[in-house]
Amino acid sequence: MRYVYPVISRRAGGVSIGINLNPNNACNWHCAYCQVPDLTRGVAPEIDLQLLRSELSALLDDMLNGDFMVQRVAEDSRQLCDIAISGNGEPTSCRAFDAVVEVILTVMAEFALSVPLRLISNGSYLHKADVQRGLTLMAAKHGEVWIKVDAVSSEAILRINGIKLDASRLRKQVEAVANLCPTWIQTCLMAWDDQPPAETEMQSYIAFLAQLQRDEIPVCGVLLYGLARPSLQDEAKHLKPLDAGWMKMVAARIEASGLKVKLSL
Repeated sequence: MRYVYPVISRRAGGVSIGINLNPNNACNWHCAYCQVPDLTRGVAPEIDLQLLRSELSALLDDMLNGDFMVQRVAEDSRQLCDIAISGNGEPTSCRAFDAVVEVILTVMAEFALSVPLRLISNGSYLHKADVQRGLTLMAAKHGEVWIKVDAVSSEAILRINGIKLDASRLRKQVEAVANLCPTWIQTCLMAWDDQPPAETEMQSYIAFLAQLQRDEIPVCGVLLYGLARPSLQDEAKHLKPLDAGWMKMVAARIEASGLKVKLSL
């Protein structure tokens, strides 16, 4: 399939249906931990909405009415947890993002699905009117956004995400999306050259979250996770997973800032 794929998601807690709007492996970010092969800078191509609809319908029919779960999924994971707009690049870079959302929601209604529709995004295209309309459609159907915040200093963002971005602009992106659709902050932490994130960086990150709380930005919480699969980028040689104790310590610090945390090791 070009656009639709199934995956066992540790963060979703079962089977997730992914919607890949970037089959060209193009993204405006270049995250050091990205698992996409041959990642290139760019945007999503034109989306064949009819093909997207037919692929999603076919996979859902196999999952819900066929033998997909029995044949392909371990018994303890045989539950459909969500449909996630997440693929090989930034999905909101596609044209007519709202039309994509409409197609997905229509198919979900045809199958009477009550699972969440999630968007996993770096938040960089929130200024586009079609993205704002798409998020409004998602919010009306109890959808949610997972927005990437791996670091908040310009230096760390450039090193980890491969993009020039400062905390002020990052804050505006989080605030904009949270005011349109229920939003979780998604943070991936890792060791770089055998060293965990610097304490100054962690203090800035916690302060960023605390300020969101003080300003009553409606963020649902933080999805905190570490490296689980190997990066396919040149930066992979710098990366290693952090130990569970360190990750749990960070989770406790986030909770102390007033935000709920879901930790995936």
